Amino acid sequence: MTPPLLFAMAPASGSGGGSGFTVLILQVAAIGLVFYFLIIRPQGQARKQHEQLLAALKKGDEITTSGGLIGKVKDIKDDRVTIESGSATVVVERARIVRVGQASAPAQSG
Repeated sequence: MTPPLLFAMAPASGSGGGSGFTVLILQVAAIGLVFYFLIIRPQGQARKQHEQLLAALKKGDEITTSGGLIGKVKDIKDDRVTIESGSATVVVERARIVRVGQASAPAQSG
């Protein structure tokens, strides 16, 4: 709801019902806190953990991509990683790597 609409819903100041508006504001704040602690904060922590996982990537690491490719890192250039999988060499985006060795990235929704 927009703030002007909230003020329009508030009872007149002479009626003594100002506590209803306070309760409404507290409920909106509580919903905001629930969204922050259950959705926004865990997603930010997962993103940081994935960035740390990718920053520690080096040649020779065994990786798994989001598409299911498994291989060893052959070369790293900016946001592209060349992996060797079996007898094939494949270039993938660094962000598509979900597991390095035994350390896996946290699950991200969306």
